[in-house]
Amino acid sequence: MENKYNLKSPAVKRLMKEAAELREPTEHYHAQPLEENLFEWHFSVRGPPDSDFDGGVYHGRIVLPPEYPMKPPSIILLTPNGRFEVGKKICLSISGHHPETWQPSWSIRTALIAIIGFMPTKGEGAIGSLDYTPEERKALAKKSQDFFCESCSCCMRSALLALTPNSNPSAEDHKAKELAQQINFKAESSLSRQSSESSGAASEPSTHTLGDSSTASGQEDADRPQAEQAEPPSVSRAEQPPAAPTERPLSPRQRRAQRRGEQPPREPAANRAAFVPANRQHQDESHAGSAALILVLTLALAVLIFRRIYLAQEYKFDYDF
Repeated sequence: MENKYNLKSPAVKRLMKEAAELREPTEHYHAQPLEENLFEWHFSVRGPPDSDFDGGVYHGRIVLPPEYPMKPPSIILLTPNGRFEVGKKICLSISGHHPETWQPSWSIRTALIAIIGFMPTKGEGAIGSLDYTPEERKALAKKSQDFFCESCSCCMRSALLALTPNSNPSAEDHKAKELAQQINFKAESSLSRQSSESSGAASEPSTHTLGDSSTASGQEDADRPQAEQAEPPSVSRAEQPPAAPTERPLSPRQRRAQRRGEQPPREPAANRAAFVPANRQHQDESHAGSAALILVLTLALAVLIFRRIYLAQEYKFDYDF
């Protein structure tokens, strides 16, 4: 495999190193690349204890991009488990669906431990997630022991080491577990943020309706005293003042005369011509100066031409003599 890839590539160096670190299976996980493709790994993880997946061993694929570890891998489960869909890229904060949360310091070991930590959590409608009942998940956990992968020839009964009560995790496992807990915390915080945003958006219409109803009731209360004030007290007919005589409507001719009287008088043309803008006068003066300059230059050029002709003829006369 070393002869097939460029050993100077950062991705190849990183994957070679991780393949050497994960060569031996552990009690909880194991992962190795395929013989023909360094960028496709097959993994096996044990279900977390004291959960619906206890006793199950689950197999899957990890497809790594050429830019690894700068870009996250894609994770696909191959064993039916009731938490993730089979044969579909799952949506986690460590998978290719969320490149914004991926960190280059995370590794395949970190991803495996994070998958184990994610299994007991709720799907919440994420891509590739399932929410089976506990009974169905326990039944699938028992059946997972019989799964056999034809691509890597791996059987789940012998994929991992047997559990022992005196097993001590390595330092790498402790470090990966700490990183996986951070990943789980980030996922939970993002889910809580989404739920709070959705609840806030749902509460906005109710507040609007309450505000509208309160304003409408306030307007009604404010209109009532105005209406009461607008109603004049009842006055007897004897005390009522005589009605003012109504004005007769104006005729069209009177309206036109009234409009003409309201319009300001127009200034005579002589007065308008007297107020010439100052910039126009400056423009006229500059045009006159440029015309005089052109005329002087033309006369000077004509004098030079006539003098040249005169000198040429005088020189020709002397030569003939």
